[in-house]
Amino acid sequence: MDYGESVQKVLLRKIRKAEQDLLQLKLDYCRFVFGLTHRARVISGGITYLVLSVDVESMATTEEGGFTRPRVAGVSADTPDGAEAIELGTDWVLEQSRED
Repeated sequence: MDYGESVQKVLLRKIRKAEQDLLQLKLDYCRFVFGLTHRARVISGGITYLVLSVDVESMATTEEGGFTRPRVAGVSADTPDGAEAIELGTDWVLEQSRED
């Protein structure tokens, strides 16, 4: 293996690690800023859904330096088992806990 190939492999490992770290940081941002967790309850179009996936790649940087809400997909909270996930986009709000 020559020097160029060795450097390329090291850089590729570092890039992949940085991408994984960025993904985890965006997921943490979603959790702490937007309250999104796996199976969080959100309301979209008057229907309550359980979140199954969060698209952190859809998050854009705002003028204030934060991030926009991510696109999410989920299933109706009334029929969570066996239901197919529905793309909700960014048109959702976190359901407030009943204790509020």
